Amino acid sequence: MHGWLLLGADELSHWLGNLLTFRLASCLALAGALFAIGAWGVLARRNVLLVLISVELMLNAVMLAFVAFARAHVNLAHVTGRPYAGESGQIFALSIIALAAAEAAVGLAIVIAYFRNKGSVDTREISSMRG
Repeated sequence: MHGWLLLGADELSHWLGNLLTFRLASCLALAGALFAIGAWGVLARRNVLLVLISVELMLNAVMLAFVAFARAHVNLAHVTGRPYAGESGQIFALSIIALAAAEAAVGLAIVIAYFRNKGSVDTREISSMRG
């Protein structure tokens, strides 16, 4: 039997409240893990599409870190006296979303053109693109 099934309503709401509170360290740990997985995907994969997906994962990890820092900065707004304290992280996040969309469009266009010419998307064969 699970321990959380035996909790009352007050204990369960307190436990869930602690679980869902914002912690900068946990957000940065998640961002670091996502970035490491993306970096491993870029270095270890031979398929260009999987490399592009790994780059997208790395961009999302950086965006999560920016938003986490912005949220932590907003929590300190009463100390700094700046009412618009966390907006820079959101602006960076929107910039990263635009960059990721452009990267995906250009990257997929290059992959499709290469696949039409060579019939493969293996990264070991990309060096043959040299003229």
